Amino acid sequence: MNAKETELYGLIAEFAAAPQLLEAAKRACAAGYSRLEAYSPYPVDGLSEALGFREKAVAPAALAGGLFGGAAGFFMQYYANVIGYPLNIGGRPHDSWPAFIPITFELTVLGAGLAALAAVFWRSRLPKLHHPVFNAPGFERVTQESFFLCIEAGDPRFETATTRSFLEATGARQVTELRTFSASG
Repeated sequence: MNAKETELYGLIAEFAAAPQLLEAAKRACAAGYSRLEAYSPYPVDGLSEALGFREKAVAPAALAGGLFGGAAGFFMQYYANVIGYPLNIGGRPHDSWPAFIPITFELTVLGAGLAALAAVFWRSRLPKLHHPVFNAPGFERVTQESFFLCIEAGDPRFETATTRSFLEATGARQVTELRTFSASG
């Protein structure tokens, strides 16, 4: 099976230190680039803000999932005990809501957890078995000593020569084109 180059994914720049990466990310955002990804061996203070990550997708999804799960759990029990199969058990009312609390709580937690997991996968664009950045020369050092900034070709301001010049002007060690690959028989 041979791998065949297809289209340009973006440009990736390698930096020697975290302050250089942070400054390059700030400059890229200020220049109007919006489809950026940064890779670093450890968390860099201020990097997520410099990249423009302000949206919190997980918390609202967990809240919505929790509310849906709790409501579904409560109404499932209400339907079963009041509408579908009303039974007189010990003279208690059919809609004895205190008995519904444990299952309602558990389905609230289950709904919130599943929605949060789905939001994490959706925001991270997972599952992805292979990413074009893995083809960048030296990218394996990102877990030890190197810092990378990638500007995707899908960015509205992306133009290969201009973006390459911009990344080189930020003090990058090297700037590399990333290409997607497809398997061909």
